[in-house]
Amino acid sequence: MPKQLHAYWRMDYIEAPRYPAAMRRPFTDLPALGDDKTALIVHRNRLSYLVLNRYPYNPGHLLAVPFREVADVDQLTAEERAEIFDEIVLAKRLLTAAMKPDGFNIGFNLGAAAGGSITHLHGHVVPRWNGDNNFMPVIGETRVLPQSLEVTWERLTTVLAGLSPQS
Repeated sequence: MPKQLHAYWRMDYIEAPRYPAAMRRPFTDLPALGDDKTALIVHRNRLSYLVLNRYPYNPGHLLAVPFREVADVDQLTAEERAEIFDEIVLAKRLLTAAMKPDGFNIGFNLGAAAGGSITHLHGHVVPRWNGDNNFMPVIGETRVLPQSLEVTWERLTTVLAGLSPQS
């Protein structure tokens, strides 16, 4: 007889709107909210920012996003490219200090065929742990996230405040 997994808190998440109705371009609109905790923005730079993915592959899944809306890497200026990569490096340092993963998946999904769901360019930084891929996503097509986005945001911003600058 199959066993049941009870996660009653998930229904609130499933039924919640993905973004407020007025937010048609989330990666442009999120920084304009004026509340980084609500927006899940962990760090802002001059041309780009780090934000927690609302639909993470793993806890701590961060996105490096330029403020300027572009669809592809070749549309970024040299300064934007450099800053996006600096955000990716910061994300890796931050996640290493805060969550101690065993590895990372880092990359961009360009175009719908590659899995891109939002045309505004964004880089993924996904922390990985040995054994984090269990039977749930393989057999049950379900991911189990052991930490809420709000708790992850608190943890990352607290660690970021104490992270030493790197040249």
